[in-house]
Amino acid sequence: MKAIITTGPGTPDVMTLSDVPEPTCAPEKVRVRVEVAGVNFIDTYQRSGVYKVDYPFIPGLEGAGTVVETGAAVAWARVGDRVAWASTPASYAEQVILGDGGCFAVPEGVPSDIAAAAMMQALTAHYLCTSSFALKPGHTALVHAGAGGVGLLLTQMAVARGARVITTVSSEEKAALSRAAGADVVIRYDQFVDIARELPDAVRAATGGRGVDVVYDGVGKSTFDGSLASLAVRGALVLFGGASGQVPAFDLQRLNAGGSLSISRPTLKHFIATANERAWRSGDIFGAIADGTLDVRIGARFPLADAAEAHRALEGRATTGKVLLIP
Repeated sequence: MKAIITTGPGTPDVMTLSDVPEPTCAPEKVRVRVEVAGVNFIDTYQRSGVYKVDYPFIPGLEGAGTVVETGAAVAWARVGDRVAWASTPASYAEQVILGDGGCFAVPEGVPSDIAAAAMMQALTAHYLCTSSFALKPGHTALVHAGAGGVGLLLTQMAVARGARVITTVSSEEKAALSRAAGADVVIRYDQFVDIARELPDAVRAATGGRGVDVVYDGVGKSTFDGSLASLAVRGALVLFGGASGQVPAFDLQRLNAGGSLSISRPTLKHFIATANERAWRSGDIFGAIADGTLDVRIGARFPLADAAEAHRALEGRATTGKVLLIP
C-alpha cells in the first residue's frame, strides 16, 4: 500500500510517499481502508522532533474509513462498518489497524470527511469546555486561534453551554468566520506590536476590566504571557498546544501574583481513556453534527502524496478549519 514515511526529524520535506507492506490484522484488531486522514499540529511536532518518536515512521493519528477485515476475537465491528478514529498511529496511509479503544462508529448522516474532521479537534474542544474547565452560563472564555479547527468548534460548544466567548484571529477573513461561529468579541492580534501587553488591555476592555474566567490556548509561546495577564482573579489557563512554539519554564509565583491563577496542560488521550467517556464525547459530537447544531468546517483537502504541502499550510497559518489528506 501507499503511505507517507517520515525519515527523520526536520522540515516537511522529510516526508515522502512510499510503498510499504499492508498492515497485519491481529485477532483483537480491525483493518480499515482509509478514506480520509486528518492533519493536526501534533503531527508537525512529531515530524519536526519536538515530540520524540522513533524514525522512520508513518505520521497521522486520525481519520475515517471502512472496515475491510476483522480479527478472530473482534465482536465490536463488522466488515463494511464505517468508522472514525483518533490517537491511532500511522494514519497517513491507505490502510490502518484499529483497536476497540480508538475506534468510533460513524452514524448515518455523517459523511466520512466530516467524521474525520471531527475526531481530534472536536474531541479536544469537547474535553476542554466540559472537563479541563467546565463552562457554565455566566463564564467568559478567551479562545486563541478562533478560526482554526479547534477554535471554531470550541466557540460553538462554549456558546451552546451559555458562555460568552472572546477569540483572537490574524485576519479579517478569519474574524468573520469566528463571529459566524458565535464569538461575541473578536480580537485581531496580528495588529499588535506587543501581544503580552496589548492583548490583556483588549481583553479587559471587553470585560469591564475584570478579565476572563478561562483562556484556552493552543498557540503557546507567543500568547502565553498575554493569556496569563488576561485572566480574572482565580482564572484558569488551559494550555493545550504550542503552535507558535513550546512555552519555556516559568516562575510559579506568577500564578500567585496574578490573582491565585491556575494552569493545566491537558492532552486528548487522557480524556478518551474509558469506553464511557468515548461514548459520551463522540455521542455529543456526532449527535450535534447530525442535527445541524455543530458545523465542522473543512478548510483544505490535499492528496496523500502532498502531505508535506499540508504541513506547510498548517504551520504557515494558511488554513482555517480542518486540513485533510485523501489517499
